[in-house]
Amino acid sequence: MAIRSLIRRDSYNPDIFNFRRNLDDVFSRLLTVPSWDRWSGSQTNADWIPAVESYIDQNKFHVRVALPGVKPEEVSIQVHGNELSIAGERKQELAPSEDRSFQQEILYGAFERIVPMPEGVQSDKVEANYHNGVLEVSAPLSEKAIPRKILIKSAEGGKKLAA
Repeated sequence: MAIRSLIRRDSYNPDIFNFRRNLDDVFSRLLTVPSWDRWSGSQTNADWIPAVESYIDQNKFHVRVALPGVKPEEVSIQVHGNELSIAGERKQELAPSEDRSFQQEILYGAFERIVPMPEGVQSDKVEANYHNGVLEVSAPLSEKAIPRKILIKSAEGGKKLAA
């Protein structure tokens, strides 16, 4: 399983004379990835993590997942309490031969994304649609979860309110 860690990104004008920081970065990168993954070019099933976005639009909670190359029947969607679990696998249909391959950047394998849902989502009414490689899962919000506008009454007669 690949190990992922946060790596500091340098600014556009890096300090080239800060040797200590540069050496620390080199050693931390070398030690966080196992050598067999680093040099063999092999990938594990945890290498591919599809992009997810979630938002509330009007009275619904939406989750969109980018799943190019994944067949909809190979995706599993489950609701556990206030968590939405989306799992599946992108399979490599053609195995390229080693002597004829020039570039391999598409990642394959199993994935699972767990998205927390806000309070008030009606999990029994979850719907899923798949179109052009994007899975969209939506569920309506209950009446209690929909924000309502509260009118502010003004004091009549010019009374001043103390702060």
